[in-house]
Amino acid sequence: MSIYSFTAETVDGKNVSLDTYKGKVLMIVNIASACRFTPQLEDLQKLYEKYHPHGFEMLGFPCNQFDNQAPGSNEEVASFCRMNYGVQFPVFAKVEVNGDNAHPLFQYLKNEAPFRGFDESNPVAQLMKKIIMDKYPEYYMGNQIKWNFTKFLVDRQGHVVRRYEPYEEPLDFEQDIAQLVFQ
Repeated sequence: MSIYSFTAETVDGKNVSLDTYKGKVLMIVNIASACRFTPQLEDLQKLYEKYHPHGFEMLGFPCNQFDNQAPGSNEEVASFCRMNYGVQFPVFAKVEVNGDNAHPLFQYLKNEAPFRGFDESNPVAQLMKKIIMDKYPEYYMGNQIKWNFTKFLVDRQGHVVRRYEPYEEPLDFEQDIAQLVFQ
C-alpha cells in the first residue's frame, strides 16, 4: 500500500486521487490559519517554489481539531493561506487527523511514520508537550498527531519516509527533501 491508494477532497468539493502525484516527492501537512505555527506556511511555500520544478509537491490539509485553529470555510482557509503567505501549493478541504473520524490518509501516515517523541532540548517542544498533556492528553498517547503542522515526507514511490513534528521548522529539513528530489 502507498499514499496513492487514497483520495482527498479539494476546497471546491471534488475528489482527487492521490495517484495524481505518482512519481513526485510529497510533503503532506495538516495546516491551520490561526495557529502559533501558521507562519511556517511561508517557508513551506519557499520549499515548494524551489523544488516544485524538480518533481516536488506540497499538499496542505486544514485541520480544526486543535483549539479550532482553522476556522471558517474550506475556501476561507485556502484564501487566507494564499493572501497572507503566498501559498500556491494545493490546499484541500478540512480533515480530521485523529479520532474515529480521522481521514484514512492520515491514519495511514501515522501508522507508517510513528511519533518518535518530543525533542526535550527544544524549548518549543517542551512547551508543546506541556500544553498537549494538560489540554489534550488523548493526543499525547501513541502515534496521534500532536498538533497542527505535523509534516510527512513521501518518496516518489508513495512511501512515507519521515514525520516531522510541528516545532520542526521546514527549512531545517530541506536537505531531506533535496536528497529525495535529486536521487
